[in-house]
Amino acid sequence: MREGHKFILLCIILATLLGGCDKTQQPQLQAPEVTVITVSPQDTPVIFEYVGNTASSQQVEVRARVDGFLDERLYIEGGIVKQGQVMFRMDAKPFQVQLDAAQSALAEQQARLWTAQADLKRVKPLAKANAVSLKELDDSQGRVNAAAAAVDMARAEVDTAQLDLGYTTIHAPVTGASSFARIQNGAYVNSQSGPLTYVAQLDPIWVDFSLSEDEYLKIRQERESGQLRTPDAEALTVKLVLSDGSVYPDTGRIFFGDATYSTETGTFLVRATFSNPGGTLRPGQFVRVQVSGAVRPDAVLVPQKAVLQGAQGFFVWIVDAGGKAQVRGVTVGDWQGDNWFISSGLSVGDKVITDGIVRLAKGTPVRIVEKDADKPEKAAAGAASAAAEKANTASD
Repeated sequence: MREGHKFILLCIILATLLGGCDKTQQPQLQAPEVTVITVSPQDTPVIFEYVGNTASSQQVEVRARVDGFLDERLYIEGGIVKQGQVMFRMDAKPFQVQLDAAQSALAEQQARLWTAQADLKRVKPLAKANAVSLKELDDSQGRVNAAAAAVDMARAEVDTAQLDLGYTTIHAPVTGASSFARIQNGAYVNSQSGPLTYVAQLDPIWVDFSLSEDEYLKIRQERESGQLRTPDAEALTVKLVLSDGSVYPDTGRIFFGDATYSTETGTFLVRATFSNPGGTLRPGQFVRVQVSGAVRPDAVLVPQKAVLQGAQGFFVWIVDAGGKAQVRGVTVGDWQGDNWFISSGLSVGDKVITDGIVRLAKGTPVRIVEKDADKPEKAAAGAASAAAEKANTASD
């Protein structure tokens, strides 16, 4: 048989075999399974997040108010000190001597005043009887007045000496965390020597954060257009997220906004106050500040994984009325957790595809299914059961 005839015969046999196959057994292409969310605008709380840092609500430098030698430090550096607690003590002996001298001078002036008053008491009856001249009466009264003024001046010198003596004992101005001593025992100090240390009040504690000019203008524009509703600043709730991801248990409130923008950073300073009874927060920590209380009316939220970006901008996949996948361009706003605010592009009732996007093409029929969070667990349990049965069979 010729080679050509063999080829023709082979083709006839193959055609016969293929024609006899059951067409129902041929594989059918199934529509991709997708999960969707239905767009339903609703009033949505908004959380604004900023980077901030903690600051003492009252940080006071501890300085010497008189000149003298520093005798001893009486606090533990870095520890918590109470208001009025003794922190330093200076050599008090020279100031005690000055006080003793001032008290002696006061006693001398008081004695002169007593003498002048006694003299005036004797002169007055004589002047009424015309036994002495009026000039002598006036001179006696003048001596009394001068002696009284001298007593007042001497008493002021005593008060000054007592103050200076008291300043040799240096107390904590506020309750808070102390710093290390800048000047050591035995050094000569005065008001120009610089601070001995400082005390930072920890309760309450402040948190400073800043809004850029663009952020501030955007919030104002959204409020004016009705896209954002915000209460007064004092009614906003402030939370802190620490560097390890933990959330500070107490909430704070905003109590201060700077009057002007910083010309150096172009930002607007905002300050919140927090209760800090246990001293958990210390000045200088960096924290994430979350400000809540604002609301976006009739907002549309879409999971971030459903929003894609292409050459023409952001878009999502939706299921149209015919059950086919279509592309819809959208305008995105801010993030909110794992979701994205959609400013425009979606309408009430739109079905946005959230899972199964990788298998889609424009116009592809799709099958909407409910997301089954238990499927991975069920599959894992089934695999484990099959493996255990196989192991038992092998052991038998």
